Amino acid sequence: MLTVVILTQNEEANLPGCLAAIPERYPVVVIDSGSNDNTLAIARQRGCAVFSNPWPGFAEQRNFALQQCGIQTPWILFVDADEIYPQRFYDWFEAKLSETHGIDVLMVPSILYLRGKRLNHAPGYPIYHPRLVRRETASFVRNHTGHGEAVLDTCRIGYSDIPYEHYFYHGEIVAWMHKHIGKAAQEVQLQPTAGAVMTARGRLSVLLGRSWLRILGRFAYHYLFRGGFLDGAAGLEFALMFTWYEATIYLQAKTGHWARG
Repeated sequence: MLTVVILTQNEEANLPGCLAAIPERYPVVVIDSGSNDNTLAIARQRGCAVFSNPWPGFAEQRNFALQQCGIQTPWILFVDADEIYPQRFYDWFEAKLSETHGIDVLMVPSILYLRGKRLNHAPGYPIYHPRLVRRETASFVRNHTGHGEAVLDTCRIGYSDIPYEHYFYHGEIVAWMHKHIGKAAQEVQLQPTAGAVMTARGRLSVLLGRSWLRILGRFAYHYLFRGGFLDGAAGLEFALMFTWYEATIYLQAKTGHWARG
């Protein structure tokens, strides 16, 4: 009834833990976008079906899984290599499968971990992502950021109250910043896809535009308003990281404005 799809690129550090949390009764498909470490060997050792596709973006890569990988199960669960779904999520899926007949996409919340520490406040929960989808009726489009994914509002949407664990950062700050400079460039101009489902956070982001006040607001949101200070040093680190990200977006937008002038 369910196939798990994992998108990878150089995930040898994260993939073993991700795979270990997936019940062996579910087939796993790995779609790799150019790993040069042991990612593919780890996947094949676990018995995963492995496909390669150059990275086109999250939405497009998920659509590749839906359309090009020969998956036959009615449902697909998308899991990133640095994410772990708890056993109770799979138990819920099997026990409540009949109740999912009225939906095409299940929005699943995440809990973020920074350097292995659970962040209970700073990110600002709930953070929902479209992860469990009906293969025959769902498809993905780019969201308002240009690098994330969304589904169309023609899909029947449900919401889970069982979060997955997202171990998004282990301390590799230079690599993280390099990756997010590229994301920031895509996010300079927020352009929502017509008909795409938007979260409340996404709608607010588009409404606020690209004022420099967003830089200060980003820190205040994570550290003060959402109580990031209660997460200790990890909460401060998280707030500073995403304040830097907001500043990077603003500076790239400013530079682009000057260049056009």
